[in-house]
Amino acid sequence: MLAADSLLPDPDLPDEEDGDGDELYEQHRLIVDRGQVMIRIDKFLMNRLSNATRTKIQNAIKAEAVQVNGKVIKSNYRIKPLDLITMTLPGPPRDVSVVPEPMELDIPYEDESFLIVNKPAGMVVHPAFGHWCGTLVNGLAHHLSNLPTGRNGEVRPGLVHRIDKDTSGLLVIGKTEWAMTHLSQQFFHHTIKRTYLALVWGIPKESEGTIRGHIGRSVKDRKVQAVFPDGDQGKHAVTHYKVLKTFGHVALLQCNLETGRTHQIRVHMKHIGHPLFSDAVYGGDKVLYGQRTGTYKAFVEAAFQLMPRQALHAKSLGLVHPVTHEPAHFDSELPADFASVLAKWEQYATHDS
Repeated sequence: MLAADSLLPDPDLPDEEDGDGDELYEQHRLIVDRGQVMIRIDKFLMNRLSNATRTKIQNAIKAEAVQVNGKVIKSNYRIKPLDLITMTLPGPPRDVSVVPEPMELDIPYEDESFLIVNKPAGMVVHPAFGHWCGTLVNGLAHHLSNLPTGRNGEVRPGLVHRIDKDTSGLLVIGKTEWAMTHLSQQFFHHTIKRTYLALVWGIPKESEGTIRGHIGRSVKDRKVQAVFPDGDQGKHAVTHYKVLKTFGHVALLQCNLETGRTHQIRVHMKHIGHPLFSDAVYGGDKVLYGQRTGTYKAFVEAAFQLMPRQALHAKSLGLVHPVTHEPAHFDSELPADFASVLAKWEQYATHDS
């Protein structure tokens, strides 16, 4: 009997995440039949899982992404009746053809196994309804002639996580099946270190804190996410934050993700009463703190115009190199719109004090 739980995002939700978000991998759980003969586990899994090549399975075993009865095994392990097999694999190809498009990509790092992209705000990651071209995947398909792809042009972009269309910052892309598997494991076990900068409305009472609350689709609006504190719905989600600087009625936070759920930072910050500045989806695109004077409202509106998207930037990534197994850290500067809004608020706070 086979029970496979896909960790891919819900197809009814926008193709966006806070780092990103439910990662682009699958988790499988398989109980071997009572009458199963003893054969090598790689051969067994090839016959039981769709889109699972021998190379893909062997890479997963080598990356310790396959366990039998809770223990890591080798590819020559022979399965036994009633063995419990659990495994994590990069997600399957999507049923969409990718048209390679030449575009300027900001790539601060690249080697033979993976690359880092600094995605601008406004760029969609994957082709989807309404965004069949101009996406990051289209650009990657042109940049990398050997980009891991499925057969017949199916999407196989090498991404193991995503960030929202209107969130800027760093993404890691695997260039080989091995790198994708290794990186997927790091995301699955939450060993990837992801740091975001977020500008939020109001000043949190605590200078540092942790937000815990299951995140799932809102029962009131299927297009947005919500927090379910009791954990009876949604998926476990943890966000750590630290106040870096305050500017009167807004605060710059450092956010570190322990998990990666759809819109996680945006939803968690709204949950504690501090929506991201200029976040139209979660209520941050209106004056929430401060005076209601005409001058102040005009100031805020001017800031919204400078940054007509949520004030969220994926600043850094820390990971283990898939080949050398050495720690690697990548950092990025704030984009111009975010930096301009910070400068504007800093000037306001200085004059208002």
